[in-house]
Amino acid sequence: MAQDSDSSDSGYNRYQPYNGKQENFEETKKVMRREKNRLAAQKSRQRQTLKADTLHQESEYLEKENAALRKEIKQLNEELKYFSSVLKSHEGLCSMMVSPSEELVYQSHSFQQTHSNTPARLHL
Repeated sequence: MAQDSDSSDSGYNRYQPYNGKQENFEETKKVMRREKNRLAAQKSRQRQTLKADTLHQESEYLEKENAALRKEIKQLNEELKYFSSVLKSHEGLCSMMVSPSEELVYQSHSFQQTHSNTPARLHL
């Protein structure tokens, strides 16, 4: 039975390290966990920085586009004012500018004139 006791003692030592080895193993584990955490935090900060840079670039692009569109709106409004004033000054001089009901009268009148001036011909 002494052998059984010796063999079980050696088996016991095999599965559970000595106290010094256990502390060393735990310390190594802790150092590895800290290193892994440090790398993960560094990677996270890099992603945050990249995202912030991307958002900043997009913001600058949108601000420039917005300024360009506001400039175009201002230019188009100035053109609208100009063409409206030209149209207003031309309304009194133009015989083509008539109300819709007057336009129908003029169209039917010119239609009748065109056909009354040409002789009616029948083609058989």
